Amino acid sequence: MKAVSWRITGSLDTILVSWLVTGKFTVAITIGGVEVFTKIILYFLHERVWDKIEFGRRFAHPPEYNI
Repeated sequence: MKAVSWRITGSLDTILVSWLVTGKFTVAITIGGVEVFTKIILYFLHERVWDKIEFGRRFAHPPEYNI
């Protein structure tokens, strides 16, 4: 629910900024609608790239002995 509420907040912000810049509410709604899908795709791709980068990760050490 936290992610959904943040996505809604982000989209409303995009719609508001678009409306203020263009002065056209229908254009702002269109931009907000497109933005939902582009940001989901970009987030997915961003996560895939970062999954392959080891920077900043801590890996568990293998046990020093086996029983």
